[in-house]
Amino acid sequence: MHESLSPTAGTMRHPAVREARLVLLIDAANVVGSRPTGWWRDRPGAARELITRVRRAAAAGTLPRPVVLVLEGRAKEGALEGFADGVEVVHAPGHGDDTLAALATDSGEAVVLVSADRDLAQRVRRSGAEVVSPTWLLDRLPP
Repeated sequence: MHESLSPTAGTMRHPAVREARLVLLIDAANVVGSRPTGWWRDRPGAARELITRVRRAAAAGTLPRPVVLVLEGRAKEGALEGFADGVEVVHAPGHGDDTLAALATDSGEAVVLVSADRDLAQRVRRSGAEVVSPTWLLDRLPP
């Protein structure tokens, strides 16, 4: 595993050295859509379930923090925008990929995007972000 993806990334390793903070940026539509769970029948419910699991993992320390999760379309009905339990939920005003790319580009921190979207991955890598697959995230979430 890349060192920046460890749950302890951004913590003090030596009194004189402090690493940059890491932002975990989640493409919720891509993560939810990566598994055939019937999510298409209840997009708001699928978004709510993912957010609950991500918050539990963030609180347990199994995910680097802070976490920013972007919702688009009907999935936005599943959760209010805002910050809670180490996770910030952002509602994309239009296409989620545009919001994710803008957040990655505008971040003053190191960014790791969770998405399998190749075009989006290419866009955010241009801003220096790393990209991991939805499986990387799902393997770290509680059931």
